[in-house]
Amino acid sequence: MIVCTNKSEIQVLISKEKEKGTTFGFVPTMGALHNGHMSLVKRALQENNLCVVSIFVNPTQFDNEEDLKKYPRTLERDVELLKTVSNKILVYAPSVNDIYEGNTKSEHFSFDGLEFEMEGKFRQGHFDGVGTIVKRLFEIVTPNIAYFGEKDFQQLAIIKKLAQKYNIPVTVKGCDIYREDNGLAYSSRNERLKPDYKNAAPFIFKTLTAAKEKFGTKSAKEVTEWVEKQFAKNKFLELEYFIIADIATLKTVKRKSKSKTYRAFVAAYADDIRLIDNLALN
Repeated sequence: MIVCTNKSEIQVLISKEKEKGTTFGFVPTMGALHNGHMSLVKRALQENNLCVVSIFVNPTQFDNEEDLKKYPRTLERDVELLKTVSNKILVYAPSVNDIYEGNTKSEHFSFDGLEFEMEGKFRQGHFDGVGTIVKRLFEIVTPNIAYFGEKDFQQLAIIKKLAQKYNIPVTVKGCDIYREDNGLAYSSRNERLKPDYKNAAPFIFKTLTAAKEKFGTKSAKEVTEWVEKQFAKNKFLELEYFIIADIATLKTVKRKSKSKTYRAFVAAYADDIRLIDNLALN
């Protein structure tokens, strides 16, 4: 398995392969790889000749300096895990300087309002950081198809918008959320959960599942109030938000319509670790 740490190196490799007609799937990650990432890599390999996995903790998408410092960096372990999947993987693990060339700042983007909903209200500048890094990675890797998990559903919607608005020739595909046996969505942050909080965390998916059932007969407002009450009783999880949104606009639903498709979104803190999840409602 080849690990490239600078863009010129990986671009030469990709260029040579493309001359042979090789197709590339791309899985951008911040490392600390887990089974959720592996499910994306496997799908990329099923649908393309080779897969590029980028491993880069992107500083411009963190609004919390402490969170950036604590984010796990496990490159050697990540590479070993990828080796167990396939030898048809190229790893791109750049430095901050290789990506940002001495100017670690976000570009400013318009995503037609998607960036101001949900996460955008709580994490200022986050989606400018996401747009900046994903656009640069797309330009470096030039993949045929890029794969993103639906756990970050808003991010997925924004990246689809990025490719469309900036005419980037890549197909962006969303993949189902990969869950632990207890329902907890896989996340690199799960590793940092203390035992009591790890045990409490599956409550998030359990509550989402119950909310989906209630959404069939109750209003969005009633379901939201019920979820907020459930979280208020849980001493290990502090709810930041629960939102039922129209998937086309990500705007919070005021009144249900049979012609629209909805998802429920949760952000909650387990001690100082922020967890997110979502579930299709109809």
